[in-house]
Amino acid sequence: MLNSRKPEQSAASVISLGQVWVDIMMGVGELPQPGGFAVADSVTPSVGGSFRVLQAAARSGSPAKHAGIIGTGLWSSVIRDEFEANGIQHIGGDRLDKDSGFRLVLNDGSHKTFIATYGAEAQGDERTFDAIEPQDGDVVHISGNTLLDHSAAGIDGFLHRAGTNPGKRPYTIVLNPTNSLHLVSDHLIEDTVLCRPTWSCNRQEANTLAERLGIPPMDDSKLTIGGGFDDAMTGLCDALGTTLRAPLVLRAGARGAWVRVPGSEVIHLEGFPVKSTHTRSAGSCHTGVMCAMLAQGWSLFDAVRIANAAASIAISNNNAGVPDCPPVEDAIALIKQHEGDTDTSAQA
Repeated sequence: MLNSRKPEQSAASVISLGQVWVDIMMGVGELPQPGGFAVADSVTPSVGGSFRVLQAAARSGSPAKHAGIIGTGLWSSVIRDEFEANGIQHIGGDRLDKDSGFRLVLNDGSHKTFIATYGAEAQGDERTFDAIEPQDGDVVHISGNTLLDHSAAGIDGFLHRAGTNPGKRPYTIVLNPTNSLHLVSDHLIEDTVLCRPTWSCNRQEANTLAERLGIPPMDDSKLTIGGGFDDAMTGLCDALGTTLRAPLVLRAGARGAWVRVPGSEVIHLEGFPVKSTHTRSAGSCHTGVMCAMLAQGWSLFDAVRIANAAASIAISNNNAGVPDCPPVEDAIALIKQHEGDTDTSAQA
């Protein structure tokens, strides 16, 4: 039940230090062998990366700002057009000598194969985020992809400025790790953990992070439909949250999310199951809505509840396989509908 919203209104922003690029999804019957040929039966271009987080934040009523780098060229123009259409402000650097990057996503109906070419978004340095000064109540989003290339130096510099005591920061940091954490240096992993951000992970990302921190990962072979999954997620969330000494949100699609804050037990917040559709993950929608709700004064638990509902709607209303984040009012309405159905069932 939603019950802990602060009464005052907040104009705090969601600021993403993440990277933005263009995705081109191509549906193919099967992937061709090396040297072979395939014809795509569908082609869907879309802006990816941290754009989806910022889009979700903007649709949730918070000012959304991108602090990463955008280049100059065809793909950069697509990104800038989408920013303007979605009310996202670009406050980061511009590159005049290089275009932003893009990815080919080959979808054979069972798996997605990614081929990426990096552009201006990955060409940062230690000074990339020096001009970013979050204000009181702002939420700063950091994507795990930004930890993998030259921009990582800028992230490290920002983390050092943020310090190791989240209680002394007037703003909140939310970090999405990546399945490729094995490519991140030990030094940056250490600095990231010491900063104690709020972590938002899916199961695969959490397992990868646990491995880097020396925590036994979840054993998928022991999962059962009869409750083993919930128990395993609770155990992973507790072990990982204890080691991180920071708030942790462990997402699991239709099963909702497991949340742990320092000094408390793990809380499971139920999801909103929808008809299964073959889409991309709604993790970016979930994170963006959660960030916006935190910026607006909701508690972490209520922010996650609303994000669970928004992600469910996004999956149902996907646009050519891309989850389409709804206005936050729709997510809150779904929660209230669910609460009403629960009350009716209890009285029957």
